[in-house]
Amino acid sequence: MFYLSRIEHTLRLPPHLLSLRLEDAVRGELEKLFLDKVIANLGLCISVHSIQSIKDGFILPNDGHPTFRVEFTLIMFRPFVGEIIVAKLKESTANGLRLSLEFFDDIYVPVHLLPVPSHSVPDTGKRDRVMWIWKFPDSDEELVIDGIDEIKFQVHSVNFPPIPIAQPEDSKPFAPMVVTGSIDFDGLGPVSWWVDAEDKDEEPEDP
Repeated sequence: MFYLSRIEHTLRLPPHLLSLRLEDAVRGELEKLFLDKVIANLGLCISVHSIQSIKDGFILPNDGHPTFRVEFTLIMFRPFVGEIIVAKLKESTANGLRLSLEFFDDIYVPVHLLPVPSHSVPDTGKRDRVMWIWKFPDSDEELVIDGIDEIKFQVHSVNFPPIPIAQPEDSKPFAPMVVTGSIDFDGLGPVSWWVDAEDKDEEPEDP
C-alpha cells in the first residue's frame, strides 16, 4: 500500500528562503509541490522521506530565484491489485459504495462488486442515499451495510484517469487516482459480519 519512490526534479527556490539551511528550504518547497498530490502512475504523495542530493545551483539572467537539481525520495500511497484494506463508509448510493481512508477518499465499490445477492433501500433522512443489504445465502438473514463499522475490501483496480480539458459545472470533482474495490468474497465487507459469524460458529451445542 505504501512504498518509496525516488524522483529527480528541477526546483526553483524563492530568494527569501536562502536564509534557511538549504536542505530545510528545499524540503519545505518539495512538500508544497508534492504533499497530498497524485503523481500519475506513481500514486498519492504522503510525505517527503529523504533528500539524496541538491546540485547545480544557478540563477537565470533577470531572475533572482536560484535553481537546483534535486534528487529525493517520497513516501507514496498506491495499493496493489488483490490487496486487502480496511476503510470507512463515506457514501452509499444507487451506484454502490464510496469508501475513505481519511487521507484518501476516491475508493469505489460498484454494484457488480457487492456481495450477491444485494439490494438497496432508501436511507431515510439522506437525500439520494441508500443502504445496501446482502441476503445471506441459504438463510433468511439480511446483513446491512450501514457505515457503523469498518469495511474490509479487496483492491480490484487502480486507475489514473486523464485530466479533462473542461468539465461541466454540475460534474463531480476530478479524481486523479481512483481505486475500485470488491467486497464480493468471504471475509470482506463490514467487519462485524464475520465477527458475528465466528461467534455463532463457536457457540457450544446444547447437550
